[in-house]
Amino acid sequence: MRKEQIVLNNLVFMNDHEKGMQQLEMLKKAVSFGVSSVELRREYFDDIIKETPAIAQYAADNKVRLFYSVPDEVFVDHRLNPKLSQYYDEALALGIYAIKFNIGDFETLSSEDVSELSQLLTRGIQTNIENDQTQVSGKINAIEKFMSAVTENNLDIRYVYDMGNWRYVGEDEVLAAEKLAQYVRYIHVKDDQGHGDNLVTVPLNEGDIAWQSILNILPSNVPVAVEYPTVNDKVIQDGVQALAMFN
Repeated sequence: MRKEQIVLNNLVFMNDHEKGMQQLEMLKKAVSFGVSSVELRREYFDDIIKETPAIAQYAADNKVRLFYSVPDEVFVDHRLNPKLSQYYDEALALGIYAIKFNIGDFETLSSEDVSELSQLLTRGIQTNIENDQTQVSGKINAIEKFMSAVTENNLDIRYVYDMGNWRYVGEDEVLAAEKLAQYVRYIHVKDDQGHGDNLVTVPLNEGDIAWQSILNILPSNVPVAVEYPTVNDKVIQDGVQALAMFN
């Protein structure tokens, strides 16, 4: 895999976050591992307004491509989330390349929904949704339903295939890759170990997911993120190296 495809999601720094590290330091640490793309996590900000200028400046100075993971839904109570505009404002201030949401309780796209989403998309930030760990918006049918609707309405919204979330909703990650590959614009790699209530997310090559086989099903020219908690820097480096060696 080309090195420029590899993204580090700041989830890899969960232990550092719990010890008080802010995202600017995570960003610098990620760059020290040789990556040029980093995914910020909104829930990791202590004070997003205060932290934004320094992050945006560092990313611009060091030519880092920033992704933005927002732990919120596009649809809340079957209506467009009124906070979406705020999230795009934050993304613009940070200099974000791509923003990611969960779908939420989507039922249908009204003409008003299409108009509002179209306006948000004119802000120039690539917009994607992800399969989460909920029965509402983490199942294959939920992703297919939403992606069909946005595609039919010519909305440039695509899909982040999260490799490790399928087992949490009782679905097969290989089948999901086969059914949803046409919509994929970004990939989160991780591994899972165990079953049912004992299921845990683990680093690549420590679980039961055939991640290389899945990557061969999905588009080969999209960003791919290392996204799982790690216990030390070597685990992060091993994840980056595993992707760099994949072909």
